[in-house]
Amino acid sequence: MQDLITVIAKALVDHPNDVLVNAVEDERSITYELSVHPDDVGKVIGKQGRIAKALRTVVTSAAVKTSKRVSVEIVS
Repeated sequence: MQDLITVIAKALVDHPNDVLVNAVEDERSITYELSVHPDDVGKVIGKQGRIAKALRTVVTSAAVKTSKRVSVEIVS
C-alpha cells in the first residue's frame, strides 16, 4: 500500500525525491502519512481537495481485502 501511495504522489509533484510515506498502525486501522515538499502540497491536495479525495478512494479500494480501516493523511 505504501508503494501505491508513493508512486501516485511522485507522479503528481515537482520534487519526487521529497515524497515520504509513513504507516501508523493500531488494532483496527492503518493511517498512511504522506509527506511532500512544501511547494507540492497544493498539487497533492488539488482544487477543492479532489486529488486528495481520489487518492484516498484508490487506497480504500485497494485495502478492501484487509480487515482494517485505511486512511491517508497529508502532512507538509
